[in-house]
Amino acid sequence: MTNVEPLHLEQREGVQVIRFHRPPANAFTIEMVTALRDVLRDAARDDVVRCVVLTGSEGYFSTGHDVREIAEHGDPGSYRHHLRRTYNRVVQQLREIEKPVIGGINGPAVGAGLGIALATDIRLASESAQFRFGFTGIGLTADSGISLSLPLLVGMSRALEMAFINQPLSAGEALSCGLVSSVVTDDDLTDVVLEMATSLAAGPTRAFGLTKRAFNHAIQPLLKDALDYEAYLQEIASRTQDHKEGLVAFAEKRPPQFRGR
Repeated sequence: MTNVEPLHLEQREGVQVIRFHRPPANAFTIEMVTALRDVLRDAARDDVVRCVVLTGSEGYFSTGHDVREIAEHGDPGSYRHHLRRTYNRVVQQLREIEKPVIGGINGPAVGAGLGIALATDIRLASESAQFRFGFTGIGLTADSGISLSLPLLVGMSRALEMAFINQPLSAGEALSCGLVSSVVTDDDLTDVVLEMATSLAAGPTRAFGLTKRAFNHAIQPLLKDALDYEAYLQEIASRTQDHKEGLVAFAEKRPPQFRGR
């Protein structure tokens, strides 16, 4: 595979590394998500690829969808369609690919970036990693599978706290509540992630894939329904005055004045 801007790709020893690279914060665009879907599809089909790594660059994992692109599209009625053809498909691909998927969380993971991080099988974080709900900051609700994955990983109360207060969870806090498996220094993250990925790629990947299928069947049988319902609720949220105010406040770099309508 060759690089597909803004994705940097590297394949070594059976490991496909996918690195988000859209400075300054690796915010997603529709074009970027489409490219990610294509790369994941190819990785799933390529017998040489036995493990996948998702990570970011420049000190960020991803801050979610680019708010400027959301504002430019203008029609809030398109949100449901947008999710169905972008993040819903990416999350399903990550869960359904029958190969280990490691998230190397190298910095902030926010909004859809958080959803994609949580869709990976194993998450290793750098000390500077942060996890933030994000959506409520611009008057939106959960998408990208977060309504299922976040309560499943951290419990309902902590998930609601993250959503309501919308403050970042540090790497240490994420470790303590089971959101990540380990925390290492920023300098060591790439080496630690690649060491684990290479080890998994040398393992019984067919058995790994079937185990992942079994776990998905037992724990996440409602993922598709959750994604569809999120898209439905996100369309409702996108029509609110609070969301419009959130976008304007973001553009004007000021705190939003939400009115609950």
